[in-house]
Amino acid sequence: MNYFKILLLLTVLVGCQKQSKQVVEPQETITIYAVGDSTMANKKDPEENPEHGWVQVLPPFFNDKVTVENHAVNGRSTRSFIAEGRWDSVVAKLKPKDVVIIQFGHNDQKENDSKRYTNPHTAYRHNLIKIVQEAIHKGARPILCSSIVRRNFNEEGTLVDTHGAYPLEVRMVAKEFDVPFVDMQYLTEQMEEAYGVEDSEKLHLHFESGEHPFYPEGKEDNTHLSALGANEVAKRFVQALKDSESFLVDYFK
Repeated sequence: MNYFKILLLLTVLVGCQKQSKQVVEPQETITIYAVGDSTMANKKDPEENPEHGWVQVLPPFFNDKVTVENHAVNGRSTRSFIAEGRWDSVVAKLKPKDVVIIQFGHNDQKENDSKRYTNPHTAYRHNLIKIVQEAIHKGARPILCSSIVRRNFNEEGTLVDTHGAYPLEVRMVAKEFDVPFVDMQYLTEQMEEAYGVEDSEKLHLHFESGEHPFYPEGKEDNTHLSALGANEVAKRFVQALKDSESFLVDYFK
């Protein structure tokens, strides 16, 4: 075999090796678990019920390699979610590379309810740490989120915070344990302000008496989300993950 034949053979072999390296590995199937409160939770009778949780509308954003299991429940705080064994039931299912979206705070604030209230700097913080550490121990990947805002405009049209120190503690836990953090408080502040004082009612549950059959006596709720509001929140969550080049980017449609 002369020099030129050897050179040609080597060129072909190198080309084949490069092509083999460029073969894309098939995506692994993963489950995304959500733990939190009513702002995330699936609602009963979704065809008739105008209220939606933002994780309820999240599955269509992902490809068929993702299953979303929404374990968020109305009225739960970190304290009650753990005490009722709900977190343990999620931990038992976790597999390596699964994802856990964590968002609590609305009900941790309820000082007059000893079964739900947590001091933001002590019990709330340590409950979040427990959830994060136990997820990591199972090989899962937690994503911490601050709470979405309430539609709370004052007379001057300023959106006023209602969450106090809770969002800061979420941010601090995320930094301390080096896990992804999505600032849902900031993202939903921008959302409410972009819609404005009046149009932001569409993001929530505002109905006059007789306007909607699900609320025959009317409804004025500035915490929970309409279908529009839930989809707007979910879009912002997804975009935040894309902007941060999250490991979930390849799983989005």
